[in-house]
Amino acid sequence: MSSVRAMGGASTGRSFERSAVLARKEDLDPLQAEVEVELTKREYAKEGRFAVRLALEEAVVNGFRHGNRLKPGKTVTVRLTIDDQEAVFEVEDQGEGFDLDSVPDPTLEENIEIPSGRGIMLIKAYMSDVRYLPPGNTLRMVYRRQRSK
Repeated sequence: MSSVRAMGGASTGRSFERSAVLARKEDLDPLQAEVEVELTKREYAKEGRFAVRLALEEAVVNGFRHGNRLKPGKTVTVRLTIDDQEAVFEVEDQGEGFDLDSVPDPTLEENIEIPSGRGIMLIKAYMSDVRYLPPGNTLRMVYRRQRSK
C-alpha cells in the first residue's frame, strides 16, 4: 500500500504541475520517476536531470530528518512545475522552520567533521535559485535549463 497522497497533476500545454504529500522518504521514488519522464520529454540534458534528482532527494530527506525530526505521522509536501525553460519545486515539511544562517558551512576547516549542511550545499550547487520561505520550513528551488552553445 502506498503512503503517497496525490494532490493533483496536470500537463497544460508544455507545462506539467504536480503536488504530492509524502508520508516517508521512500514515497519519493515514484515522484522522482515522474519528474524524470517530464524532464526527458522536454529534452533536459542528462546533467540537468541528475541535478534535479539529487536536489529533490536532499530536500525531501532534510524535510523528514531535520524539519519533521523523523516523527511518525509527519509528512513532506512537494509541489512542482516543469516547463521547457525551468523546473520549480517547493518542498514543505511540518517543522517549525529554521534560520539558514545557523547551519555551519561544511567547507570550513572547523566544520569538516560536522555532518550537517552538506545537503543544503549540494542543493545550492546544483540548482539555479534556492530560497527558504518564512518561517523556514518551505524550500523553493529552481533549476533553469542551460542554453545550448
